[in-house]
Amino acid sequence: MTPTDSVDVRDKRTPTPGSAASGASHGASRSYFWIWVVAAVLVAGGFWYHYSRSNQGNSVAAGAKGAGPGGPNAMGNFVVPVVTATATRGDLPVFFNGLGNVTAFNTVTVRSRVDGQIVKISFVEGQYVKEGDSLIEIDPRPYQVQQEQAEGQLAKDQAQLHDAQIDYERYKQLYQEGVIAKQQLDTQQAAVGTSEGAIKADQAAIDSAKLQIVYCHITAPISGRIGLRLVDIGNIIHATDTNGLLVLTQLQPISVIFTLPQDQLPQVMAKMRQGTLAVETYDRDNTTKLATGKLLTIDNQIDTTTGTYKLKAVFDNSKNELFPNQFVNVHLLVDTKKNIVLVPTTAILRGAQGTYVFAVASDNTVKVRNVTLAETTGGVTGITSGLGAGDVVVTDGQDKLQDGSKVEPRQGNGVTPTSNKSASSSANSPFASPAGGPAR
Repeated sequence: MTPTDSVDVRDKRTPTPGSAASGASHGASRSYFWIWVVAAVLVAGGFWYHYSRSNQGNSVAAGAKGAGPGGPNAMGNFVVPVVTATATRGDLPVFFNGLGNVTAFNTVTVRSRVDGQIVKISFVEGQYVKEGDSLIEIDPRPYQVQQEQAEGQLAKDQAQLHDAQIDYERYKQLYQEGVIAKQQLDTQQAAVGTSEGAIKADQAAIDSAKLQIVYCHITAPISGRIGLRLVDIGNIIHATDTNGLLVLTQLQPISVIFTLPQDQLPQVMAKMRQGTLAVETYDRDNTTKLATGKLLTIDNQIDTTTGTYKLKAVFDNSKNELFPNQFVNVHLLVDTKKNIVLVPTTAILRGAQGTYVFAVASDNTVKVRNVTLAETTGGVTGITSGLGAGDVVVTDGQDKLQDGSKVEPRQGNGVTPTSNKSASSSANSPFASPAGGPAR
């Protein structure tokens, strides 16, 4: 082997000084790489945080600059648009409200009292009839024949009675002369009595036939409205038929039966002893008034399953506003609060300090006022203390207010209590906000 072909053989497990230095340098490079990565991430995060905070500050500054003094973003001068109403003084009726059902004052199912064929119908469905008006006519000829037969039998029995009476007078004279026995006279007297009884029976048969003829002409037993007819001309009807010929309901007057909680019974009873109570009915939405009537009576017991009691009111129903089996909302007037301050119910708030309102001052700032409530009826609340007539209160937008907040009053729609449109005067029902802000 030549010197140039010599091979330097080393143990792979024994590092040489050169190889150790190279490995250490490589490990240090990796450590520095991760340090630079972490540092870059931290720098990028800091830059992003600084940039977002700077933009937020610029936005706030720009908003404050645009709003200026008293602008909408300035907390101290924040102007809240609200809807207001002016408190008034007047009378507030107190109603007890319940759900009622309209009931016909009288309902009659007209039936036939005789058998026969219908030959005439004198009404149309839905017609209003008066008591005594003709409705249906049944063929009366069979009963006219019966009447004639009874009259013929009456004539026959009358002739027999006349003959028996003549014989009786003759026997009386013969008995006085002693020609005949007393027994023969008594027999003739009995014959006279028999003939008289037969005549009474014949007269009863005649009256019965006449009555059947009257029954053939069916008339209205009450005044009211006819429903759908159940028979037609030509039908054979019987007195024992289960179905009637028609149903007649009395609508004028008409009654309403409604219920109230048992806790309200003592007050209603006390008011009934003082006089008649007014009752108003409204439609199912409780918005449209239908009729006004008076309380007629109270039921004699309380329903234990519901804890309510029944009341009955009567209405003239001159315009047929109410209809049988109609569901209505009933308002019973039990009291009237005199000369109190009235505000819309939406102005009343409740908190830890009790009931209160936001009153608008002359400088368009609001102040919290604690109030004492008297009664709430429909959309109107009566106040006995804490507020005076002419004060302006906030009815909408209170959730953004606090004591001393600046507001921009806006005229709201007039609020009229649903339950006392007819009982309260026009002076105490409207609650329109003054145009242009609160009263000075």
